[in-house]
Amino acid sequence: MTQFRAEHDSMGELQVPVEALYAAQTQRAVNNFPISGLRMPREFIRAMGLIKTSAAQVNQQLGLLDAPLADAIREAAAQVVDGSLDQHFPIDIFQTGSGTSSNMNANEVIANVANQGNDLGVHPNDHVNMGQSSNDVIPTSIHVSACLVASEQLLPALDHLHAVLSSRAEELSDIAKTGRTHLMDAMPVTFGQELACWAKQIDSGRQRVQAALQRMRQLPQGGTAVGTGINAHPDFAAGMAAALSSASGFEFVSNENLFEGISSQDAAVELSGQLKTIACSLMKIANDLRWMNSGPLAGLGEIELTALQPGSSIMPGKVNPVIPEAVCMVCAQVIGNDATITVGGQAGNFQLNVMLPVIAYNLLQSLEILANASRLLADNAIQGFKVRQDNVQEALARNPILVTALNPVIGYEKGAATAKQAYKEGRPIKQVALDNTDLSAEELDRLLDPVELTKGGIKS
Repeated sequence: MTQFRAEHDSMGELQVPVEALYAAQTQRAVNNFPISGLRMPREFIRAMGLIKTSAAQVNQQLGLLDAPLADAIREAAAQVVDGSLDQHFPIDIFQTGSGTSSNMNANEVIANVANQGNDLGVHPNDHVNMGQSSNDVIPTSIHVSACLVASEQLLPALDHLHAVLSSRAEELSDIAKTGRTHLMDAMPVTFGQELACWAKQIDSGRQRVQAALQRMRQLPQGGTAVGTGINAHPDFAAGMAAALSSASGFEFVSNENLFEGISSQDAAVELSGQLKTIACSLMKIANDLRWMNSGPLAGLGEIELTALQPGSSIMPGKVNPVIPEAVCMVCAQVIGNDATITVGGQAGNFQLNVMLPVIAYNLLQSLEILANASRLLADNAIQGFKVRQDNVQEALARNPILVTALNPVIGYEKGAATAKQAYKEGRPIKQVALDNTDLSAEELDRLLDPVELTKGGIKS
């Protein structure tokens, strides 16, 4: 059975599991919020550790914290950064809206670890939280963690997906296929043009994220309780931005208006909106792949995705487009997360936003699952699909819409009549045009060449 020890805070005494590194304030939050079982993400805990180690360093440099205390805090906070103490961060994401419980969780764990084997008397509030408030630590943790996950996971994944799409676009640049608008037959495009379009969507998504990170890298740390910087050294904010940049390898700056960084989450809402846009791009790409792979006999059957697993518990031999389906579900989750973050972002009542933990959880989840989905899509769907050229060429040959290229020669109305006849009789457009126009077989072969038609311009 679990054994307990007595801990106390400003509200009195309560029992804490004896093996727990946290203390009374964390335990109160565990008791108060038994809601979802969802905990703050690993990357958010990492960011709090980076903030605490940087704060100890800056406070020592400013002459506010003795070296032995600062060293002990930094050594303990390093274990929060590397994840070895994650089991001691048990608080539900649905907690106090400022995230005070999570900040005190970090303060208590770091103080407890820092005090092991010595008599330094590191205090969670007076020392670990020196010059800080939950009201600037938690927003800063959101910014730091989101910037690091975006730069370390999402952007490299988008780079990889873009590279794979671009490579396959070049590889398939000379293979024409039936284009489709409204899901109906249209003029030809090449597979290369189709994949290059997808690559451009991903490149635009990268640029959107990078632009949003320019706001996310502006930190509110140093504003303390309401943005005035009460109980923090005047040089603390700038020192923290520099220390966090050095510790993380990502360039952070102090927000020129600390009130804005504490009272609002506009930068997080902006970044989430860009992630939603990427989700829309990925869902479009994934659904195009599903359509192109459909069949293989009764669908479009233009491509064959790599077979990864049996597709049915009852229909032997069935294989499904599982990676595009998984990607679509990721995109749906990201779009839903954005709705939550949007609602959370408007909850900045006066000087403090009070939906910070749920914003953090959803934003970091979106960043992480988009990164993972992008790599899976690149490696297990885009990279390995095969073009079913026989099906593609057969559909092209029967496509009456190719008659569009004859408009400058025979006119729209005659072209429409020719297309309708080709549809009705199920004959190739070249045969019907040969019957209905004065154009020779050689001229029709030239004018209706699908690959040439993908190059645009007027055919004459």
